[in-house]
Amino acid sequence: MSVAGESGGRAQQMRDKAKQLSEAAERASDPQERQRLQEKARRLQEQSRQQDAGGDRDEFPPA
Repeated sequence: MSVAGESGGRAQQMRDKAKQLSEAAERASDPQERQRLQEKARRLQEQSRQQDAGGDRDEFPPA
């Protein structure tokens, strides 16, 4: 698989996990737990957008 394909696959996994967290937040009865899950889902969504845009380049700075 190409690097772009791997990055896209990782972004999709992150979006899937974010969706699961959002759904769990909807089911959570504790307001603090709901907020924690929602924030975690938002962070994953943002990370997946950065993956799609190639924002992960900063992980490996030039030698």
